[in-house]
Amino acid sequence: MKYHLLLREDNLKKYENHLRQEEKSKATIEKYLRDVRHLIGFLSDKGTINKDIMITYKNHLIKSYAVSSANTMLTSINNYLGFMKMPDLKVKLFKIQRKVFCGEDQELTKSEYMRLLKTSDKDETRRIHLIMQTICSTGIRIGELQYFTIEAIKKRKIEVYNKGKCRIIFIPRKLCEKLSEYAAVRGIKEGCIFITRNNRPVNRSNIWAEMKKLCMEADVDVGKVYPHNLRHLFARTYYQTEKDIIKLADIMGHSSIDTTRVYTVSTGKEHEKQISCLKLLI
Repeated sequence: MKYHLLLREDNLKKYENHLRQEEKSKATIEKYLRDVRHLIGFLSDKGTINKDIMITYKNHLIKSYAVSSANTMLTSINNYLGFMKMPDLKVKLFKIQRKVFCGEDQELTKSEYMRLLKTSDKDETRRIHLIMQTICSTGIRIGELQYFTIEAIKKRKIEVYNKGKCRIIFIPRKLCEKLSEYAAVRGIKEGCIFITRNNRPVNRSNIWAEMKKLCMEADVDVGKVYPHNLRHLFARTYYQTEKDIIKLADIMGHSSIDTTRVYTVSTGKEHEKQISCLKLLI
């Protein structure tokens, strides 16, 4: 009986409404539902559900996904099981040892970022040129670009509402000047600055695609070039300069400093240099 309740489309609709009531973001709701449907697909030939099957599903995930990705999927599913009043079916997340440093093939370096900016410094790519600078100089999430409006740059700050919280982000004066000039040239007099030809705010796929087009000319690995890596670069640069992880967590909009630590991890080469500077060898 419980098994069929999980599969019913009307219960998924109720769950979707529940997530909206909890004021989850649109992207979060879509991910939770996508992850639940993935489980439903796995269960389609089982005909039942119990804790053993859930453990089997957990082990199935780790064969196809990175540990961090598998854990986010399990978090979504555990949330759904809690909503359906089936807490006995929840499974534990995989344990992850915190990394001291990250691979150099994962993180965008400052020099690579500068090459992307130099490559995009043209009239036909002016929008993505400024979008990259906006994300990287403020540390915002890509979904927060919508808050960069004509009105906001006049005040030199934006109010970001995300996940039920509000935080203030100050816009550097130089960025305000660049955005004002861009808006004036394109006749944007009010509202969102980064818009499509149909006057709609640019979305994640627009930005991702435009960034990828720059990779070859900029001589940057395409695997490093995506919007969230700009946020990572901001966090690492800020932390290397200020060494204040608590303030950085506030700027990034993180509820937990543990989340912020992920953004401040250095590369293996940087870590090796730091270890060498200890001068503990003779």
